[in-house]
Amino acid sequence: MTLPPFHLAFPVDDLAAARRFYCEVMGCAEGRSSDEWIDFDFHGHQIVAHLSTNAGDRTSNAVDGHNVPVPHFGLVLDMEAWEALAERLTAAGTEFVIEPTVRFKGEPGEQATMFLRDPAGNALEFKAMADMGQLFAT
Repeated sequence: MTLPPFHLAFPVDDLAAARRFYCEVMGCAEGRSSDEWIDFDFHGHQIVAHLSTNAGDRTSNAVDGHNVPVPHFGLVLDMEAWEALAERLTAAGTEFVIEPTVRFKGEPGEQATMFLRDPAGNALEFKAMADMGQLFAT
């Protein structure tokens, strides 16, 4: 099954910081931009950082012993890509909300995961499934 790219617009309070983080740290290519927004190629998906002073409410939920930030967005990568990204982020001195770890170990849906925040405080999750067929396992 081929999935269409998703589009996500999210608030940031500093476009220059967003550009540095998404281009230099995350390795995203920059697309169109203006004085108020920037498009990024997020592994084939379109994410758009919009300048805003109202980032909204931030909270968390307990998941397998960790406080997972809500809202958040991210990608499900293959394990090799996830490990490479974890190494890249660690080398860049990234402060993780949840360090690279494996959750639901030995259970349906076992996955490697990590959480971090962009410069505006938006939470991102990157995960890799031990078995991609278990992505929606209950």
